[in-house]
Amino acid sequence: MSCTVVIPTVGRPTLSALLTRLDQATGPRADEVIVVDDRPGGSPLDVAGHKVRVLRSHGRGPAAARNVGWRHATSEWVAFLDDDVLPDFDWWEALRADLTGLPNDVAGSQARLRVPLPTDRRPSDWERGTAGLATSRWITADMAYRRDALAAVGGFDERFPRAFREDADLALRVQQHGRLVVARRRTTHPVRPADRWVSARQQAGNADDMLMRRLHGPDWRQLTGAPQGRRRRHAAITGSALTALVCAVLRRPRPAAVAAAVTAAGIGELLAARLRPGPRTRDEVITMALTSIAVPFAATWHTLRGAVRHRKAPAWRGLPELVLFDRDGTLVVDIPYNGDPDRVELMPHARETCDRLRDAGVRLGVVSNQSGVARGLLTTDDVMAVNARISHLLGEFGTWEFCPHGPEHGCACRKPASGMIHRACQQLDVRPERCVVVGDIGSDVQAALSAGAAALLVPTARTRAEEVAAAPRTVRDLREAADVLLGAGW
Repeated sequence: MSCTVVIPTVGRPTLSALLTRLDQATGPRADEVIVVDDRPGGSPLDVAGHKVRVLRSHGRGPAAARNVGWRHATSEWVAFLDDDVLPDFDWWEALRADLTGLPNDVAGSQARLRVPLPTDRRPSDWERGTAGLATSRWITADMAYRRDALAAVGGFDERFPRAFREDADLALRVQQHGRLVVARRRTTHPVRPADRWVSARQQAGNADDMLMRRLHGPDWRQLTGAPQGRRRRHAAITGSALTALVCAVLRRPRPAAVAAAVTAAGIGELLAARLRPGPRTRDEVITMALTSIAVPFAATWHTLRGAVRHRKAPAWRGLPELVLFDRDGTLVVDIPYNGDPDRVELMPHARETCDRLRDAGVRLGVVSNQSGVARGLLTTDDVMAVNARISHLLGEFGTWEFCPHGPEHGCACRKPASGMIHRACQQLDVRPERCVVVGDIGSDVQAALSAGAAALLVPTARTRAEEVAAAPRTVRDLREAADVLLGAGW
């Protein structure tokens, strides 16, 4: 059993406590601990003294940060930890025991969370909300998934910008590929300090609820075990408040008074429900009173915003697992039968594109027809020397496949045949449907489609008009190709 631990972070002080706890925990460590810095920029993350690898996700949210982490992992399992949890001191031992020997139909393993609450008083509204994490299904505060299950569904849906619902959405999709089980390892999720308006800001999650509804249907709450919430009551309060305002503007005082009374009654009922569990201290009462006025309107606004924004949201595909480039005419300028490394010249944006894809955790490879070997114009050593020069200029590729045959040989590897693509996918353990082939002529596209992969055509002067017309997707250059691939638009 091999496992990588992925920790997304925005640089909170709790990260240091988590890394220290992992250092202190007993048992053999995971193959690697990856910390993904999701701050938009700034100084390097301080992880001195801890054996971790730091990656960047550039402020794109926790879903994107987790995706960057697992895509860089090569282990069988990926265990996700939030940066504000504290695993038990036997966590490494327990993690290994939880994952070792699981049947192949198990795709994920959830830890048991505990949320410590104060014992000298009743918990506050914020503390009770955090305590709900202890009974939430498939929460990624401590959740391990098989890497191939993550790859099969494209990982976390990055349209969920907050640490909210993205875990439930992933679990629903992964369960199409295997069961999820509750494990024995335990992790503590302390209650973080929060300001007075946190509950109002949390209403932004209603937009995520609308995305869940679009993707999984109106019964998504039952499927995930999520509470029903008060969305309809919030909408009624907002509607009555707007009615009161309109009637007041139209100088209809009696209907305005009735609508205002309904609004006040709704807010009063919400306030009473939130105060009933306690602790009813002066500060808690003030906080509940102020936010109970703001919450219905914020919830309704974000619900409407999410319904409009996500009304046509397609199923999430995520980034491709593997991008296979044609060589001549795509990555480097096409010099017919070139066997001289000194003549290698990069195509525009080639280095930038490769770097961007690697940074996102996308694996890269090359598939190239080299009929010059069969024609006696090149040797295999010549091809490999040119390939080495390209690797020096563009960085390492996970696989190099080239066909030395001529078109008259009828081999299974020369494009437009799909043999090289199948070999590359098998070598890197990637399903062809999670692969994209980027090339400059029609045979690149045909090979991709024959293999069950996607294709992007980057036309050059030698690309025929009929090849452009037949391609399912064309882009102007490699920079646009990277934009398409990283935008999950492939």
